[in-house]
Amino acid sequence: MTVDTLTFREALGRFASGVCIVTVAGANGRPIGVTISSFSSLSLQPPLVLFCMGKRSSNLDAWLTATHFSVNVLSETQQSLSELFASQATSKFNGVPGSIGQNGCFRLDGALAILECRRSAAHEQGDHYILVGLVENVAHIDDGGPLLRFRGAYRHLSAQG
Repeated sequence: MTVDTLTFREALGRFASGVCIVTVAGANGRPIGVTISSFSSLSLQPPLVLFCMGKRSSNLDAWLTATHFSVNVLSETQQSLSELFASQATSKFNGVPGSIGQNGCFRLDGALAILECRRSAAHEQGDHYILVGLVENVAHIDDGGPLLRFRGAYRHLSAQG
């Protein structure tokens, strides 16, 4: 049985996911970042996470050669950042509040959580790469709700919950 790509995509859209911006240090230390929703914890011991990067992604070489990356888990107030980093804009970091973390990658101010990772593996699978990172530093805040994607749109948790 062959699964229709559109139907498959629509079915996957029924799975609510958090939205993150992943960053690496590119050539000459220039930060590179992209919005993702394909992020997951992998292991507690050792602390491992993973995310997926499409083979047609811009700056793919930077993602495959970087030794470190940071995952910035977005709050519901950061939708505009998600849209910016999902775009093809060339100057995504101009005016974006943040700092360089211990691993040399950009950390976004206001993110609900930031995981600084050392890349431990990259696996080619289908039309994506699965990038695995060993978490070396963690920061998080307790205020605010997550930015979510569901059925192709941004969503927020209701105040009731």
